[in-house]
Amino acid sequence: MTANHQTTAIQTNTKERTMQITTPKLIRWAGLAAMGSGILYIAIQAIHPLDVLSSVTTARWAIVHYVSIVMDILAMLGIAGLYARQVEKSGWLGLTGYLLFSGFWAFSVALHFIEAFISPVVATEAPKFVEGLLGMVAGHASDSNLGALPTVYALLIGVVGYVLGGFLFGIATFRARVLPRWAGGLLALGTLLPVLLSSVVHHPFDRLFAVPVGLALAWLGYALWSERRAPVSQPIPGRASPELSPTAAE
Repeated sequence: MTANHQTTAIQTNTKERTMQITTPKLIRWAGLAAMGSGILYIAIQAIHPLDVLSSVTTARWAIVHYVSIVMDILAMLGIAGLYARQVEKSGWLGLTGYLLFSGFWAFSVALHFIEAFISPVVATEAPKFVEGLLGMVAGHASDSNLGALPTVYALLIGVVGYVLGGFLFGIATFRARVLPRWAGGLLALGTLLPVLLSSVVHHPFDRLFAVPVGLALAWLGYALWSERRAPVSQPIPGRASPELSPTAAE
């Protein structure tokens, strides 16, 4: 009877440990999310339609921006995992970069939602508004008055979120030496390219600047996902101290 009870306890505990979701497992799966976001970031640039009013009502426009929303969410999950893996080594630089860079992707979810679901609906009735959004994203002037939104997008989201956030997070990753250093360096360089070369390379050719950033995210994500960490041994309940069964002498 005692042996059967111990066997049942061991089997139950083994099943619980098998189904247990641990922090290392979550971080590892976040690596897969980072990989996916990096690959999608590159692929979207290759198929993105021109940022003109006639493109907004096409099926290609809708598909690209549906996928972009998925990419943004994967990026937020992936970057969270990348930061969690090196949180003890990346310091305040890593935290600042993580918050700013994640903020960029969070804002991108809202923007891509508008582009996917709202812009196609109002393109016919409010073309000036849609052209204003297109000009804001593409970086050219338009006749539409969107108030402070273009300035907020360019400075807070573009420069502070993407450029500064990505640069700091890349440098923190490079210095932490937990994940591939050169992937962190590539991320830092890739997010700086729009500032360094925007006066030479204009839209839509500036989409090429996304390639090193996408490669860096995919590289870091793969390193995180493929990493093998030593499992922590856990005691089996009921087996820590063996019990003596009563005997006739007692």
